[in-house]
Amino acid sequence: MIEILSPGPYATVQDLGRPGYAHLGVPCSGAADVPSLRLANRLVGNAEGAAALELTFGGARLRFARGAWVAVTGADCPVGPVGGMNAPFWVPEGTEVRFGTPREGLRTYVAVRGGVAVEPTLGSRSTDSLAGLGPAPLSAGTVLPVGVAQGEITVDVAPVAALGRRVLRVLLGPRDDWFARPGDLFAEPYEVTQDSNRVGVRMRGRELKRVREGELPSEGMVVGAIQVPPSGQPIVFLADHPPTGGYPVVGVVRGADLPLLAQLRPGEQVRFSP
Repeated sequence: MIEILSPGPYATVQDLGRPGYAHLGVPCSGAADVPSLRLANRLVGNAEGAAALELTFGGARLRFARGAWVAVTGADCPVGPVGGMNAPFWVPEGTEVRFGTPREGLRTYVAVRGGVAVEPTLGSRSTDSLAGLGPAPLSAGTVLPVGVAQGEITVDVAPVAALGRRVLRVLLGPRDDWFARPGDLFAEPYEVTQDSNRVGVRMRGRELKRVREGELPSEGMVVGAIQVPPSGQPIVFLADHPPTGGYPVVGVVRGADLPLLAQLRPGEQVRFSP
């Protein structure tokens, strides 16, 4: 068992989500930074899609009732009194593991050998903050079961590059013709606002002005879609985005850049690039 002594600002259980239900109105959800989740699981010998903890801006305290192998990936933060980033480490029975504020990035992933074994909903253990599916966001006093280990630990460390330049590559469309100058998206940096969450990253910067009136009938949405409401300020969809939306989508962030999108902090500036 893992006891949550403090979840930090916001923490949830996440795996690879619920793909295949969008036609029924159910979002995919799952980890916001998928490569970091996969890596954490590989480091402790789990299947890549095993459930783990997703911490937002660190600050969590966890107590392990029994000894366990643990790996921490994603946003680089201090881990104590045992362990560190991007390598498996042993947590002795009864140890309290504390997470500091990330040095960079926003979301940190904590995988335990055997995986977090909460009851699945529609085949996934992910918390969906929009639809309310899956386990509730973690709070002090929550106790999480750990599953039975299946694979072997075969890696002792996995060097991970820093986040690098804050640039998101974009494929314009499908509704770029709704805007007077869709290229304005690339003209200057945008700032990530504090209204951002797992549903979407809200940006503040140059207004994208429309040339068409009215609204679209709702149409399908994907992770990375850049939806533009009447304010002209873009919202980039993350893991818990709705399956449909009625505001025009000026472009879509490339899949390879979604991990960076998930790690952007409020107040940071980011550029879109064609």
